[in-house]
Amino acid sequence: MLLDKLLDYIVVHSEPFATCLVSSGWRSNLPGPPHVMFHFVMQGSGLLRVPDGRTYPLERFSLAVVPHDAKHTLECGRDVQDERTIETPPSGDGIVRLIAGAPASAEFRVACGMVNVTYGDTLGLFRRLDEVIVADLSDYPQVRSAFEGILAEQGGATEGSVALTRALMTQCIVYLLRNLSEQADGRLPWLPGREDPNLSHAVDAIFENPEAAHTVDSLADHAIISRSVFAERFREAFGSTPINFVHNIRIRKAAELLRKNDGPSVQEVSRREGFNSRTHFSRAFKEQFGVSPAAFREGQFVGQT
Repeated sequence: MLLDKLLDYIVVHSEPFATCLVSSGWRSNLPGPPHVMFHFVMQGSGLLRVPDGRTYPLERFSLAVVPHDAKHTLECGRDVQDERTIETPPSGDGIVRLIAGAPASAEFRVACGMVNVTYGDTLGLFRRLDEVIVADLSDYPQVRSAFEGILAEQGGATEGSVALTRALMTQCIVYLLRNLSEQADGRLPWLPGREDPNLSHAVDAIFENPEAAHTVDSLADHAIISRSVFAERFREAFGSTPINFVHNIRIRKAAELLRKNDGPSVQEVSRREGFNSRTHFSRAFKEQFGVSPAAFREGQFVGQT
């Protein structure tokens, strides 16, 4: 399945999370985030409201995903009279608490934070999302455990916190997509390329053999459409040219090989993944990860891993 193959290459960037506490009769006005905002209900129930008046009921263990730049509110109770406005998304170290009302009486408790999911430095998984989606994840106790772990690791002060937080958030995203796919009979039109079988054929060819000498023409042949139409539809779906997409997948696969103990040499990795020279490979790898392939193998990660 295309989704499974895409998920093998996602890179999750999770900004600091906050605990939003909303008392009955209160609303918390939240800014439009630069990336999608996740809201996972830890306790109680309430509403998420967007400026055009649409509302989304949220129950315990619901996960709401708000598109980037979309202002919204979290509300608790039927008769909302009071409010608090949050000017900027959560930031800083430690557990941030965004409180609307009295903390001790807050009935609605939500884990809130921005999440950006990409493939290398190009495709954003939620880039085309244009409306709020809500999933009932009560059948997945792993998700609550994951969010509790994310909050516990908040700030990354402990060694390994960043990697652990990324792994936990990736787990949440997989359960979210599984739930949405089941509820929508597999139709998730905002997911890149999911509704375009022609593009799926080309992406399958890239994933199956990324080191091949792919060109826009050869990939268009896999898609069984003209070169110009293929290039336009690919960029629209994936936010990248076909060749840049190939390049990023090659780099990600190279990183997997370099992580292995007693794996192939840097020269061999370069050859296997279709790079013309070790110099070209090293330059491209450093642009992606911030270190040379040799330094990466030694564990000196400073880029996105």
